[in-house]
Amino acid sequence: MQLIDNGLSALPENAGFDVVVIGAGGAGMAAALYAAIDGASVLLVERSEFVGGTTAWSGGTTWIPGTRHGAAVNPADTLQDAKRYLDNAVGERTPAALRQAFLDNGPRAVDQIEANSEVKYRAYPRHPDYISDLKGSTVNGRALEPLPFDGRLLGDLFRLIRPPIPEFTVLGGMMVDRTDINHLLALSKSFASFRHAVKLLARHAGDRLRHPRGTRLVMGNALVGRLLYSLSLRKNVTLAMNTSVENIHQDAGGVKSVTLVNKGQRRSVQVRGGVILASGGFNRHPGLRQQMLPGVDAAWCPAAPGHTGQAHELAHKLGGHYASGGLSPAFWAPVSTRQREDGSQAVFPHFMMDRAKPGMITVNQAGERFVNESTSYHLFGLKMQEASKTTPAIPAYLICDAEALRRYGLGMVRPGGKGLAPYLADGYLTQADSLEELAKKLGINAAGLKSSVHKLNAYAATGIDPDFQRGVTAYSQNMGDASRGGKNPNLGALSQAPYYAVRLYPGDIGAATGFETDTDARVLGANRQPVGGLYAVGNDMHSIMGGTYPAPGITLGPGLVFAYLAARHALARARQPVAA
Repeated sequence: MQLIDNGLSALPENAGFDVVVIGAGGAGMAAALYAAIDGASVLLVERSEFVGGTTAWSGGTTWIPGTRHGAAVNPADTLQDAKRYLDNAVGERTPAALRQAFLDNGPRAVDQIEANSEVKYRAYPRHPDYISDLKGSTVNGRALEPLPFDGRLLGDLFRLIRPPIPEFTVLGGMMVDRTDINHLLALSKSFASFRHAVKLLARHAGDRLRHPRGTRLVMGNALVGRLLYSLSLRKNVTLAMNTSVENIHQDAGGVKSVTLVNKGQRRSVQVRGGVILASGGFNRHPGLRQQMLPGVDAAWCPAAPGHTGQAHELAHKLGGHYASGGLSPAFWAPVSTRQREDGSQAVFPHFMMDRAKPGMITVNQAGERFVNESTSYHLFGLKMQEASKTTPAIPAYLICDAEALRRYGLGMVRPGGKGLAPYLADGYLTQADSLEELAKKLGINAAGLKSSVHKLNAYAATGIDPDFQRGVTAYSQNMGDASRGGKNPNLGALSQAPYYAVRLYPGDIGAATGFETDTDARVLGANRQPVGGLYAVGNDMHSIMGGTYPAPGITLGPGLVFAYLAARHALARARQPVAA
């Protein structure tokens, strides 16, 4: 792989490539890799100093039904079951043909990339679909995760991977996944956990002597590391860092060239097959954000900073347009925010570690519950916005007692119940010896909070939540803690003072609205005909989930599959005979 990251002098003027990919996030890197595997000359353009985009900050889960990995843990699952589930979850919000293309090609896309690169997956033993009460859902087999990756294999290229969110690491940069966390929490209770933890700590101690952070990569960083390593082994790939696409040019036959800019230098690059948009979505484009996410502060967005929508402006000029009809233009999660010591803003998505656990409750500014705390993060974020139309729920308040804080932590506060002083000092965490005092400090209705907690404590005793059905579905129960021994793994009394709270906001974790495409990921014009040589994948492509969030990894899964389809089609276009 040729790396260009300091100007464009190493790139000849009017150099030609079969495929140009805009954006080196998960979907863009996959598109570049698929094209390279098939022999294409590929230019991958990334406007920031890091590869990986939001994928690098994610759990790396990739939802693709029907793979051999899925069959190993759930041999009874079928693509017909997955189709039934998506039909029930998504309905008519997106064309059925797009979802069918995803299902038909998903297993092939996984087999292709695993057989020809260092990208490797496994199926997590239990990872339920998010709307697990719908027909066709399953509790395992569809969600894949990348195998951990040794970042030392990248050598100097390791610096290009977007570092994980600091609040998702421990001990100054050691990445941990769900398995690691469980072992660390059981360090003193199990020899197997003790052994696992010692290996992690020893590896990290060695890393800190040689590297600015840990080189054992897991989750999204592992996926990005594997993609980058695989690209680095191929001579037909050029990676241009810190480089923007200033313009995309077309003639009667479609896209023909792009203009690149890096440190004031410009280059025109010829495109034989196509340009694949994978720039991450519209979310940080000021105008588009105001239009599609009014009232949602960009400071609440936990996604990586690169998705400015700049490439979208170029695609619109070529005739591309956004699709419509989705449940929501974005995907959501409740987030809490805190200013770091260096002045930067930490935005922490509350995916699974706290809100659905026993001893937790979420209330609005009247002190009342308004949401099933164990629902998916997407539905939770949507409910915050919907509920605020009647009673303000932005911010909402995630509240727990001392025992829940000790067991599970609270947002950026780690489990164990220690080291609280900095969080209390800057106001991220609020502590009080009674619910009345906590309500006063938060500025919410004390009587409402006391009543809500009293009712939830009664529900914990019976195991039934008649108000919001917390802990009813397989997905909810998987988010809870059965080891507490309660009648419902998601319900537990808040009874041990002091009490704690953090403020929650609806954070957009990615774009659901994107360019309308066909089953080959070709961008469609207003006449519903393809814009020749222009493709969109990842969050630049309108989500086939139609703004719903049916399962873990429903952005990375379609991102991978349509990267495969786009690369294949663009390369076929590049190899078409030139008309005389």
